[in-house]
Amino acid sequence: MYKILVVDDEVRIRSIIRKYAEFEGHEVTEAGDGMEAVTLCRNGSYDIIILDIMMPELDGFSACREIRKFSQTPIIVLSARGEEYDKINAFGLGVDDYVVKPFSPKELMMRVDAVMKRVNSRGAAVSDKPKNRVIELDGGGLRADLTARIVYIDGKRVDMSPKEYDLFFYMLENRNIALSREKLLCEVWGYDFYGDARTLDTHIKLLRKSLGDYARYIVTLRGVGYRFEGE
Repeated sequence: MYKILVVDDEVRIRSIIRKYAEFEGHEVTEAGDGMEAVTLCRNGSYDIIILDIMMPELDGFSACREIRKFSQTPIIVLSARGEEYDKINAFGLGVDDYVVKPFSPKELMMRVDAVMKRVNSRGAAVSDKPKNRVIELDGGGLRADLTARIVYIDGKRVDMSPKEYDLFFYMLENRNIALSREKLLCEVWGYDFYGDARTLDTHIKLLRKSLGDYARYIVTLRGVGYRFEGE
């Protein structure tokens, strides 16, 4: 059972999500706007947040930005805006998934399960890894501490979203290997990921931006996927 915070200014939407979530045994708390959501997150603990974008008082992007200042609770964005710009903005803020309205409540619950499985498996995997797993490229110009989940570029620490870290570390550990889109989605997002390849491409764009000059290491393989080159 998960504790789910549903944030949407439409009562009907919140009611539908609550109905399906409670049917599957989850506990649901509702918020009608971004300000209320931030307050609830400061004063309580949730396993996952389902967050609308277009809301009064404080929009979903701003609410997500505030929540990420003090919490890494998984967030699924639920929005009528499906443009690439909005998705890039959302993923850049650290959301875990993006669902476009109109949506299937059943699929939304499957996405909740998928996100929670990835989060839980990532935590278990990190605890099993040995200490001081560091990879350096280009004479140390690009340095990644996989254990601490810290990346340095030319000595300066770079902040990434949780999924950017996952994608970067996986490609880094499998450098010089051609990785298909399907392989990356399966290994980084999980075998039961319910999104599409555009989610991967969006995160590649964000990762390249974060890496700056070292984005050259990420090579696009037309019709296949990507390869991270480096010794």
